[in-house]
Parts: sequence; C-alpha cells; structure tokens
Amino acid sequence: MFKKYPVLKWSLVGLVSLVVILFTFGWWFMSLLPERDLDSDITLSQVNEVPYLSENITPFRGKILAVVTSVDTMGSSGKSTGYELTELARAYYVFQANGFEVDVASPKGGKPPVIIDKDDMGIYDYAFLNDTIAQHKTSHTIAIDEVNPDDYQAIFFAGGKGAMFDFPENEAIQSIVRNYYLSEKVIGAVCHGPAALVNVTLDSGRSILENKTVSGFTNNEELLLIPEAASIFPFLLQDKLEAQGARFNEGGMYLENISHDNNLVTGQNPWSTWSLAETMIAQLGYTPKYREVTAEENAVKILMIYESYGSKKAKEGLEKMITVDHKPIARELIAMHSIVAVMDGKVGRFFDIVGLTSHAKRASNAN
Repeated sequence: MFKKYPVLKWSLVGLVSLVVILFTFGWWFMSLLPERDLDSDITLSQVNEVPYLSENITPFRGKILAVVTSVDTMGSSGKSTGYELTELARAYYVFQANGFEVDVASPKGGKPPVIIDKDDMGIYDYAFLNDTIAQHKTSHTIAIDEVNPDDYQAIFFAGGKGAMFDFPENEAIQSIVRNYYLSEKVIGAVCHGPAALVNVTLDSGRSILENKTVSGFTNNEELLLIPEAASIFPFLLQDKLEAQGARFNEGGMYLENISHDNNLVTGQNPWSTWSLAETMIAQLGYTPKYREVTAEENAVKILMIYESYGSKKAKEGLEKMITVDHKPIARELIAMHSIVAVMDGKVGRFFDIVGLTSHAKRASNAN
C-alpha cells in the first residue's frame, strides 16, 4: 500500500516522529519539576509550626477588617466562583503577625463561597485551613451592613471573581470606603478586590479613583483565562478603573505588582498579596515584621527580572539566589509561566522560561 501511496507513508512517518518528539519533550519538561517530598505534607501545616506566626509575637495594635465576596456563580455563565483563599489567608496572617486582629465580613454575612486552587497553595494557606479561629471567622462572616467602621484601623478587600458582582453596587461598602478615605484610614484591595472602589464617590461627587494610581486584575490576565469575560462580567476591571479616572499601573502578567497612593494600596493579582499587606502595615505607621520570603515569591522575583531585563539577567539572578544566598525557589511556578506563554501565543517566551526552569534545576542540583 505504501508503494502505491508514498505520500501516506511519509505522512505516517512524520506523525509518528511528531508524537515521539512531543512525548520526549513532555517527559523532559516534567523532569524539570522538583520531586514531591514524601516526608513533608504541607496540607497538615499548623500555625504553631510557622515561625513568622508563632515566634516574637507582636503586641496588639488594633483591628483590620477583611471583606470577601458572597457570590458563588459568575453571572449567568454557570461558572463557579467565590473569594480566593490564598489572597485572604496571606493578608490575614501578615496583619495578625503585625499585631492586628482580623475580622472577616461579606455582603451577605455567614459562610461565603471559597475558591481553593491547589496549584497555588503553600504552607500559610494550609495553616489557614487548619486554623480553627480563622475557619470560624470565615464560616461566620459579619454582614457588611452590620459592621461598625469605628472598630477598625484599615479595610482589606480580597479578590475572587465574585467580587465583580457584589462589591461595586454595595452601599455599605461604598460608605465604609468613603469614610476611611476621608479619615485617612488605610484601604487595601487585591486582584478583583478593587471592584469595591469603582462606584465610590466623594462629597464633591467625584470618583475616589480620580487621578489615583491603582492596580488590579488586568484585561490581559482576565481575557487569557476567560476569553468571554466581557460578556460574563458587568465590566472588565481595568476598563472600569480607568473610566473612573484612575491611572492604571499594569505590571507583568501574573507577576507581583502593587500601587501605593497615600492611604490607598492596591495589588494586581494573587502574587501581589504579600507585598500589598505589608505595605498596608507600613502605611499604618509600623515597620512590617520580618518574614522569610517564600519559594514562590522568589520564583516570581526571577520572572520579574526576566520580564524587565531578559533571560541572561534572570539566569544570573537564579545562580545568585540558589548558590550564594541559598534561598528556595519554586521552579514549578516558573514552569507554569512557560505554559502561560504558550496560551498567550508567545513561543519564544515559552522556550526562554523553559530554559530558566532547566537552569534552576541545574543550579539546585549543583548547590
């Protein structure tokens, strides 16, 4: 048959070769990821096992209110949503470690829906799940219209796509944000959390966002994950913030980026939460307590070097971080960004980041 149809023969040869190449590349790519540590199960993490939370306890300084969404579905799309656990957990523990008790509120009160992305979960996030006090607070959130604003020194709006639906039109949220802004209390919001700010107006009738530098989940980040986002959400967050007169500060896709404009602190995405919460502590007038930077944050730092200065500088940063500073790096997070590059149609970037992942493995093995 192949003699009669030589094109078929070479088509089959080509197909088999492609399958072999893809399989080989896939196997090699997976070999770049760290092996699972069978002796350490971070899902069992406890607060008393985390030095940042259990040692050198900071005296009580006051209270901060964290607000999460009550919405469990993205409009009429049927897609499930809720607040992002990692964004609440990390901010919660930064506030707590720096002497602030944290209460949790939501538009409806009670137990709000939560999104748990296991690929992003770390020690602090699992400690939060195993923290009986934190879990009681998230299972019995205060209805936002029952909050006494005078009880708190700051307010923090966690992200989660549900925030796009119930934060913007909530009058109690608008009232608290306006009150805090005018009294120079600290307002923080991360990822989709800045949706809480979009309809807040001052006594003059002008938007609180006018001429303010802010960050939030970008159009590019939103549309990459949900191409039909413009028809699902009431608005795209970046568009709405800009329409209200904000100067939108857009950082690298899925990389740490915050904006600090007086008493307003905003962050672009989940990876901005640590920096945002510590900036809020600084704005409150305190030096943030020392915290060992996580392996995931170090990976993000390397990706930010790549974003700004290219592959060579990023590899140099990797070498120093691993072999000189002996800091941990979550190379699986670096690898994940190579997949993001493919989704975004940037093939060259994909190979650059795969190269970074490979370099991180070699440096770790040599260290």
